[in-house]
Amino acid sequence: MSAVMNETGKSKEALRHDWTVDEISALFEMPFNDLLFEAQTAHRKNFDANAVQVSTLLSIKTGKCSEDCGYCPQSARYDTELEVEPLMPLEEVIAAAKIAKENGSSRFCMGAAWRSPKDKDLTPVIKMIKEVKALGMESCVTLGMLTDSQTEELKEAGLDYYNHNLDTSPEYYGEVITTRTYQDRLDTIERVRNAGMNVCCGGIVGMGESRRDRVGLFQELANQPQHPESVPINMLVRVSGTPMENGDELDPIEFIRSVAVARVMMPKSYVRLSAGREKMSDEMQAMCFFAGANSIFYGDKLLTTPNPETNDDMQLFDRLGIKAI
Repeated sequence: MSAVMNETGKSKEALRHDWTVDEISALFEMPFNDLLFEAQTAHRKNFDANAVQVSTLLSIKTGKCSEDCGYCPQSARYDTELEVEPLMPLEEVIAAAKIAKENGSSRFCMGAAWRSPKDKDLTPVIKMIKEVKALGMESCVTLGMLTDSQTEELKEAGLDYYNHNLDTSPEYYGEVITTRTYQDRLDTIERVRNAGMNVCCGGIVGMGESRRDRVGLFQELANQPQHPESVPINMLVRVSGTPMENGDELDPIEFIRSVAVARVMMPKSYVRLSAGREKMSDEMQAMCFFAGANSIFYGDKLLTTPNPETNDDMQLFDRLGIKAI
């Protein structure tokens, strides 16, 4: 990573947005210990090495999505025995947010299974955002693709973060989703950025993609004009009834490598352990934290898939000497 001089004359890392495939591949191919050293060095330059940001994710509208994302139980195209739920009442959402805050979460994320929301859908969501903010929590939503006017409405409501993942590389994307394009995703991210909101954008690994595809995903993320403030890295949760219910599990070491590469390439971003933590051992999660992960989703469910129980997370934090922020 190149360095520039700040006003005090001290060396200051310059964030890069010009990563090549060969450079990222070389990171993945480094000896494991060397890669972890690079990641831990970058992490300590930018963050408290023993602090992890804690978010809670709530599904505020579940199922009947028209998209065909091959990993998602919420697609109306697959029989996953998921219980469809309409948009939650405001009071239930706020009750959940209060519990999340009491349990140590600083950010409350709300997800609705829409391909793209109708304008009328935003009215109750905006009320939810304002109430979450009134609790003193950061707010985040994931609602699908947005128009310019919808993005501005969310900004005016005080929304802090908008989540919209790229999922995988441009080359592998068609193997996962056909109902929206990669450019559709990039366009929504650009709208969110232009409106002045923070971007939460990452992907899913373990979907049968190659390492080259993981390289391509991180290249797309890091070479955006501004790095996402939060980078969720999801391990595929195989759900019965979805096209991706079968397949080889990703090697845990490869997952940890992915976390470390993300940290090296996007040193000032929060790298979040997201879906799939329920199947990760404490030791694997500890290695992910060492590799530069410094954010988690907290609670017993991520939208519709399991997540480690709250007490388990706090017990692990205690054993590792990590403080929740």
